[in-house]
Amino acid sequence: MSKITSEHLGRRAYVYIRQSTADQVLHNHESRRRQYGLADRARTLGWSTVEVIDDDLGRSGGGITRPGFERLIAAICAGNVGAVLAIEASRLARNGRDWHTLIEFCGLVGTIIVDEDGIYDPRHPNDRLLLGMKGTMSELELSLFRQRSQAALKQKARRGALFLGVAAGYVKSGRDRIEKDPDVRVREALRLVFSKFAELRSARQVHIWLREEGIVLPAKSRRSEALGVVWKLPAYNAVHNILTNPIYAGAYAFGRTGSQVSVVEGRKHIRRGVRRPIGEWDVLLKEQHEGYITWDEFELNQRLIADNATGMGRTIARGAVRQGEVLLAGLLRCGHCGRKLQVHYSGKLGRYNCYGARMNHGTARCISLGNRSADAAVGTEVLRVLAPLGMDAALKVLDAQTSETSATERQLELALAQARYEVAHARRQYDAVDPANRLVAGELERRWNEALAAVHRAEGDIAAVVARKRPPLGETERKQLIALGADLARAWSHPAATAAIRKRILRTALHEIVVKKQGPVVDLVLHWQGGDHTALQLKLRLNAAGRHHSRVPEDTIALVRELARLIPDAQIARLLNRCGKPTGQGNGWTEQRVRGFRSHHEIAGYRDGEWAERGEITLEAAAEIIGVHKMTALRMIKRGDIKGRQPCPEAPWVINADDVAAFAAKTPPKRPVTPNPAQATFDFQ
Repeated sequence: MSKITSEHLGRRAYVYIRQSTADQVLHNHESRRRQYGLADRARTLGWSTVEVIDDDLGRSGGGITRPGFERLIAAICAGNVGAVLAIEASRLARNGRDWHTLIEFCGLVGTIIVDEDGIYDPRHPNDRLLLGMKGTMSELELSLFRQRSQAALKQKARRGALFLGVAAGYVKSGRDRIEKDPDVRVREALRLVFSKFAELRSARQVHIWLREEGIVLPAKSRRSEALGVVWKLPAYNAVHNILTNPIYAGAYAFGRTGSQVSVVEGRKHIRRGVRRPIGEWDVLLKEQHEGYITWDEFELNQRLIADNATGMGRTIARGAVRQGEVLLAGLLRCGHCGRKLQVHYSGKLGRYNCYGARMNHGTARCISLGNRSADAAVGTEVLRVLAPLGMDAALKVLDAQTSETSATERQLELALAQARYEVAHARRQYDAVDPANRLVAGELERRWNEALAAVHRAEGDIAAVVARKRPPLGETERKQLIALGADLARAWSHPAATAAIRKRILRTALHEIVVKKQGPVVDLVLHWQGGDHTALQLKLRLNAAGRHHSRVPEDTIALVRELARLIPDAQIARLLNRCGKPTGQGNGWTEQRVRGFRSHHEIAGYRDGEWAERGEITLEAAAEIIGVHKMTALRMIKRGDIKGRQPCPEAPWVINADDVAAFAAKTPPKRPVTPNPAQATFDFQ
């Protein structure tokens, strides 16, 4: 009895075609031809309408999203499919979920499954059992393939002989060994990255410095291994990868990244390239080849990078050096709850706060500490410990100043040497060709011209660097630098020493500072990088209410008290800013700040009409009553004819209205310009 019925033939036959990888699609042509040939077999079996689904070429059947398979399932559920043809079960699915879903739906709507071995009806128990075994074997086969290939890779990696790709700065020497790139320019560019990181201690700052100086870095060509390296301005990821790749420390590592599998919308989703901690790497072999740095330097770099990554955990990382005047940001740890202290600014002043107790227990914050006293105490202690090293630091600065070429110049000189080689190479190619063969000679001439232009650009870059290079230190400056090295405290407080420089000095010497506060007493424990500890104790002078370091001078308070009787808050703010009188924290005044200042000092605000209540008028009103110009009235005040006061320059004049009325009454009327009463006068507009 044939399993193909007229009901099956009345529907369409679907041929499902799939190859797992793009490499198979590119090279395994015969397998693909066999699968397309199933369309002829469907016509031989009696189907007149055959549809081919090849949307999943290059997609794995292990559980990822497959639009072609989903289209096939949708057509089966719609009752439009009489038969599904595939060369074998593994083409339809390599996982149990997809395979059994296909069998279940085919059994419900009466669709048969056809492969090279036979015809199966999922409604028949024997056929369903056989199809289930085929799907299980297909899934097992894929697992065995993966297991064998992974085991072979790991076996070779344990010997340090597996190189799927080689980082810039290294080349393969044989099949299972690597060595440093013989190109001097490549080697020195990589050494520059590591030396700059040791100086700046931040991958982001190294990246910014390289971009500002216009220094290019080598990168492996993505098009072909034979093309070697390409030179380009680095992205941040390129700098970060160089600093975190153990190959540059002479180590062989395998399994630095892994995969995370999750279920998204009912489908398996694989996230590859997830970084794993160094303790979870599959293989780590040290001293396998010559490195650009030692393993100890590599581990130090990883600790610095982890400390700079504040987003990875507030209780672990110190954070990179940032802008701001407070010096201990990222170094302070609360001795009560163990959390890092946060920094809050108010103007130029900052405070160290810990909200661990408030977050955990709803109580008051653990610590609130002004930065001035803590920064001064820690800075003094660090200077005391580092004082013997000040002279060595000054001598190193002099050595750096007297070096023949800077790092930027050196990189540009190497680039110029490479460009000149390219010119010579292009010229030899041009000389070797017949000039009459313009099809070839024209292209070689163009390459020669491009190489000459590159040389011209490199020479211009070197000239620009030399032009902006600072002149060497004179004898007087050298003596001053040595004197600053001998007196480290004076160098610390020098105007040219920025907060960023002081922070870097503190972070170089200190690992962290544990702080506790009991009333006015603050206990600090300095943890030095070498493992030693130093205890400090500060006794804070608690300020009474309204008495603080940012107190506004008394004359400013008196001025605001007087101006509040004359003009509104917005005009007071503008007037104080013009007079150069800042707030207690050194900021400019705003209407809100003036209002808050008045409220704190219990000063009433300005009211419309209070001038008239006090019997006072402005300079303009006085000039109108007397019948003179405003400037004339001002001269009268300065001569003493009229009494008036002005709280500060550019403030309004305050004049008593009764005095002005009395002065106007005793002032004789204006005499005419000429004795002739018929003389008319001009009124100028």
